[in-house]
Amino acid sequence: MNLNADWFFKQTSKWKEEYSALRMLILDCGLKEELKWGCPCYTFEKQNIVLIHGFKNYCALLFMQGALLKDQT
Repeated sequence: MNLNADWFFKQTSKWKEEYSALRMLILDCGLKEELKWGCPCYTFEKQNIVLIHGFKNYCALLFMQGALLKDQT
């Protein structure tokens, strides 16, 4: 966990519980937590991988270049 990103998770939000669950899931993958663009950003070898972001009706994981990910199923 990155103390700089803690303020995001401590804010009052309707997605607070979901943000925390997503955070734990991503940190279990061994990604480094940073704060970029006002959102938690997770990196691997200094490359941005995924952001946690909230919208009006949902919260989401935003994958950088997600369209390039290969589906292994």
